[in-house]
Amino acid sequence: MSLVLAEGGSWIEEFGSAFVEKFVEEFKIGDIGADIREGILQWQHYFFIGDVKVLITDAVIVMWIATILAIILFKVMAGKNTIRPNGKQTLVWMLVDLVINTCMGFGMNRKEAEQVTPMIGTFGIVIAGCNVISTFKLSPPAKNIAFPVAMALFAIFYVVVISIKFVGVKGFFASLVSPMKFLLPFKVLDFIIKPISLSLRLFGNVFGAFIFMEFLYIIVPVVAPGVFGLWFDIADGLLQAIVFSYLIMSYIGEIVEVGHELEHEEKEPRKKKKKVIDDSAAAA
Repeated sequence: MSLVLAEGGSWIEEFGSAFVEKFVEEFKIGDIGADIREGILQWQHYFFIGDVKVLITDAVIVMWIATILAIILFKVMAGKNTIRPNGKQTLVWMLVDLVINTCMGFGMNRKEAEQVTPMIGTFGIVIAGCNVISTFKLSPPAKNIAFPVAMALFAIFYVVVISIKFVGVKGFFASLVSPMKFLLPFKVLDFIIKPISLSLRLFGNVFGAFIFMEFLYIIVPVVAPGVFGLWFDIADGLLQAIVFSYLIMSYIGEIVEVGHELEHEEKEPRKKKKKVIDDSAAAA
């Protein structure tokens, strides 16, 4: 028994000594620039499909991990169809209803709002998942400029396609010359600026937060990263997903609202003409 206690005491002493040594090492500041640079640089690897050389980076891997986890979480929250929704389902329905109402606030009708909500929600879920995953010390995909640029280009492409579907080519063109025709070049230029703005906003916020958190992990690795991570890893990551989705809704609304006004203006003369004919027939 005494032998067991002696060995146990010796192990605790060695463990305590190693723990203190490791704890002190965490607070030793080395080459901060080198450490941050190492955190910024992305992992990349090439593999071959036949004779084709394909590049894969950590941004691609983390993006798929984050997206799959976010979809699973959303699916779990949505659950099965029930007569009485539980708390998680109620939250999902509230979020969906919020997106629909926001779309309608931008000038879309109920049918159009319901049609764009799944895609708007997908943008939000993917970006939120990819940003929040930095909480687990995985590099957020938006740290790589290629991810925000790809998301922004696809978003603008979707805005143009779905807007033309809602109001037609005529309505889309009307939005480019509204309220004055000489604005056409500036409206066209706007479709070049919008994806740049979307991508740089997402990249700048996520990249800046990532650098700041890396700096905190180097300087004060125990308490501060956990506290500040609540904002920079979670709250700010969710906020960027909301802003990105909100802007897409506003871009679609700008076009659709003008298209609906054009349709209304074209219908009014026909209604007045029909009313005049009906009145004349009634008088006769």
